[in-house]
Amino acid sequence: MTAEEILARHQAALDRRRPLEPVWQDCYAHVLPPIGQGGALFDATAADAAEQLAASLLAELTPPWSRWFGLSPARPHAEGEAGRAMAEALEDAAATLQGHFDRSNFAVEMHQAFVELVVTGTGVLLVEEAPLGEPSAFRFAALPLRSAVLEEGPDGRLDTIYRQARLTPGQIRARFPGAPPELERAGSDATPLPLLEALWSERGGTGYAAILTADPGRPLLLAEGRFHESPCIAFRWLKVPGELYGRGPVMKALPDIRTANKVVELVLKNASIAATGIWQAEDDGVLNPATVKLVPGAIIPRAPGSAGLTPLAAPGNFDVSQLVLQDLRTRIRGALLADRLGAMQAGTMTATEVLERSAQTARLLGATYGRLQTELLTPLVTRCLGILGRRGAIPPLLLDGREVALRYESPLARIQGRADAANTLLFLQAVGQLGGEAARQVDAAAATRWLARTLGAPAEVLAPVPTPSNRE
Repeated sequence: MTAEEILARHQAALDRRRPLEPVWQDCYAHVLPPIGQGGALFDATAADAAEQLAASLLAELTPPWSRWFGLSPARPHAEGEAGRAMAEALEDAAATLQGHFDRSNFAVEMHQAFVELVVTGTGVLLVEEAPLGEPSAFRFAALPLRSAVLEEGPDGRLDTIYRQARLTPGQIRARFPGAPPELERAGSDATPLPLLEALWSERGGTGYAAILTADPGRPLLLAEGRFHESPCIAFRWLKVPGELYGRGPVMKALPDIRTANKVVELVLKNASIAATGIWQAEDDGVLNPATVKLVPGAIIPRAPGSAGLTPLAAPGNFDVSQLVLQDLRTRIRGALLADRLGAMQAGTMTATEVLERSAQTARLLGATYGRLQTELLTPLVTRCLGILGRRGAIPPLLLDGREVALRYESPLARIQGRADAANTLLFLQAVGQLGGEAARQVDAAAATRWLARTLGAPAEVLAPVPTPSNRE
């Protein structure tokens, strides 16, 4: 695409985004107000619940310093030394990838991206290749949604991303050494210039262009190229048909958050009135209300025979606000899944109760987890494997589902695996009780290999499958 075409598409996408900007701003104002800009935030229930949900997503989807993914042969029926060697090679590649994750800033930036996802419903994660010599091959950055403009592709994914920034000419020359000479005439070194970076999906990869938009009539193309995998990954919490951007739990609970904030504000005003009271005074020429200070031990003068300073009765009792506020806070925490394990009724929970409530959590997050798998986790692992493969740290791998399959091993993903394993073990137990011909129908070795894959056991714990020649 030419620079003019990119700017036209960006402007059209920006126009489609503008109606959502006031809603996002309202979500931030009631949950994460900017520091130092004042504001009128009186209730912190939503802010606390949003932070807990973002931390829970990090711990249950991409736990730091823990293996939340795995690589396995797409054809598990491969037998013999060749199949075992392939499984061990994939296990080594997964361990190498995990090591680079642990040495990078992944945990910090992924948590920030989850915070953005919870508040606005859409998150954007930038995955760049770090310079040679650094501890990790990856460098991550959570992009604020206000600086990213998105477009949806034919497959329903956010595959076109425009990123806006302001850099000085010196910063632009350092980032784009091959920038054209026209950059020198764009402005002084101290003046930041508007820069637009565009990523769009094309056949076999992702196109890239960086455009200087200081003069809208004459855009300056600074760089263009192509990526094998998109370095920008956009993902959503919930998508409504016909809408482009996602809807997050904070947006869903925004009416209750606004109301709770207003109720707490009124309660505080009522408490202030109850503490200091409302007073009235006669203008008797002696009492000056402007100089009266209601402090302990104060002596307020009044004229003989005048009423002086008298209290005004409060209009009514505001105790009902506590009932309303408790109900609002409960709904807010429920919408943000802060109490998904529920309150323990008597002492500690049993193991069965923990498993049942974990299964309930998986059902509540089922649709969201499936979307995050498709829009975040799979592109993230694919991008990182591509970087390591081009560096020669691991063999080139293609997650096409025919040779190599991506296996999710996060705590949330293992809930379904444990349920499948429990059903299989129940079946094996029933068949074992039948005995005789029924028991001989079960292949114990195959059942063991299936349970190992389902429960995420490493390949090293399994004995090699004997080849036909060894069986003879």
